[in-house]
Amino acid sequence: MQKGRIVILSGPSGSGKTTLYKKILADNFFKGKVIRSISATTRPRRRGEVHGRDYLFLSEKDFLSKKANGFFLETQKVYQDYYGTPWTPVQKHLVSGKHVLLCIEVKGAGVVARKEKKALRVFVKPPSLKVLKERLSQRNTEKGADLSRRFKRAKMELGEAKAYDYCVVNDDLIECYQELKQILIKELGLKKR
Repeated sequence: MQKGRIVILSGPSGSGKTTLYKKILADNFFKGKVIRSISATTRPRRRGEVHGRDYLFLSEKDFLSKKANGFFLETQKVYQDYYGTPWTPVQKHLVSGKHVLLCIEVKGAGVVARKEKKALRVFVKPPSLKVLKERLSQRNTEKGADLSRRFKRAKMELGEAKAYDYCVVNDDLIECYQELKQILIKELGLKKR
């Protein structure tokens, strides 16, 4: 059986990577072919999030213990919280011939790409810094200094786009998704219906 491939969807906060990630997973074309990876985090749950569905919500102590025991493919500390990709479920899906979709931040994407040379990396960019700033402000997940820090980090992460296999600009969500879908069909060798 052909081994699956890791697909990394990455980009700065506010780029729309999570929205695109959810669209891929909801698209019937990818059902049974592209599997989601559930990340672990130490950050508090946001309204509506469910443990095991959205993230594995762990205490910092539990997270660091799992990290020390090789539980994660990659981990990153983003501001005060840890994030990581559990390795065993990813391996199981790959061996079964499924492609595994990771929606992770830029540094974590670099770690995965160094470990998994055949990983497909797609960077999601906003159409401009102005739009990015508006999107970050409208999310209402950070205020003041936290928002400024996130915007500064996002600007730095935009400079990493050149290290990816593909870059899509999320100006019009539908057009961006169609471009992303075509990339996945081509790179994963999937048959169009």
